[in-house]
Amino acid sequence: MAKVLVVTSGKGGVGKTTSTAALGAALAQCGQNVVVVDFDVGLRNLDLVMGAERRVVFDLINVVQGDAKLSQALIRDKRLDKLSLLPASQTRDKDNLTDEGIARVISELRERFDWIICDSPAGIERGATLAMRHADVAVVVTNPEVSSVRDSDRIIGLLDSKTEKAEKGERVEKHLLLTRYDPVRAERGEMLKKEDVLEILSIPLLGIIPESAEVVRASNVGAPVTLNNPNSAAGRAYLDAARRLNGDAVVTPEKRGLFSKLFTRRAA
Repeated sequence: MAKVLVVTSGKGGVGKTTSTAALGAALAQCGQNVVVVDFDVGLRNLDLVMGAERRVVFDLINVVQGDAKLSQALIRDKRLDKLSLLPASQTRDKDNLTDEGIARVISELRERFDWIICDSPAGIERGATLAMRHADVAVVVTNPEVSSVRDSDRIIGLLDSKTEKAEKGERVEKHLLLTRYDPVRAERGEMLKKEDVLEILSIPLLGIIPESAEVVRASNVGAPVTLNNPNSAAGRAYLDAARRLNGDAVVTPEKRGLFSKLFTRRAA
C-alpha cells in the first residue's frame, strides 16, 4: 500500500528539499515507485534540485484547482523511470491550496505510487500543516543546534495533533534525520552531539548526514546527491536512510534520557 511521507522541520535551511530529493531518488533506486511533491508554494525549489526547472508546465495548484490533470503536471525523472516530481507554483500563494483539493490529489497519487514524499515548507503555517495532513510517515530534519532542535520538537507536537492519523487516535510514524553533522565539532562543543539531539526529540534516528560539499554541489547541478555522487559520505548516508524507510535492517544508535526535559512538547 502506498505511503505518504512528509519531510518537515520547524526551521528553514536545514536541508528539507535536498533531503526530499535524495530520499526520493534513493527509494527509486531501490525499485520503489516514488513521487516527490513540492508544497513550498511561492518559492518552488524542489524542481531546481531535481534538475527539472525547465520542464515545469503545470503545478500542484493547477491540479488542486482543476486547471490541469495530475498526469499533465507530473514530471518523470530522465535518470530514474520510477521517480516523478509534482512541482509547486511560483506565482501563487498557500491560500490557493484547499483541504479538499490536497486530499483528492493525495488520493490519486496513492493509486499510482509506492511512496508520496511531501517537501514541506518551514514553520507551522498552512503550507506545512497541509503537507503533513495526510502523512503516514514523517522525517523530521534537524541540524545539531539548539534553535533547530527546539523547532523540530514543536513540529513533532503538530504531527501528533494536526494530522488525519492524530484525529483517528493513531500516530504518524516519525524519524529523525540529523543533517550537517560534524562529529569533531560536536566533540569540541561547537554543536550538539547526536546523543543530545536524540534525548531531546525522543524519536528514532533514521540517519546522520555529514556536513558535505557534495550535497551543495549536487543541488547546484540539479541532481540528488544519491545520483550525482552515491559513493560520497552524504550519498551513502541518504541511501542507508532510504533502506531503513524501506524496511531493511540497517542499525542506527538511539539514546534517550533526562536531557529531553529541557524542552516540553505541546500540541497545537
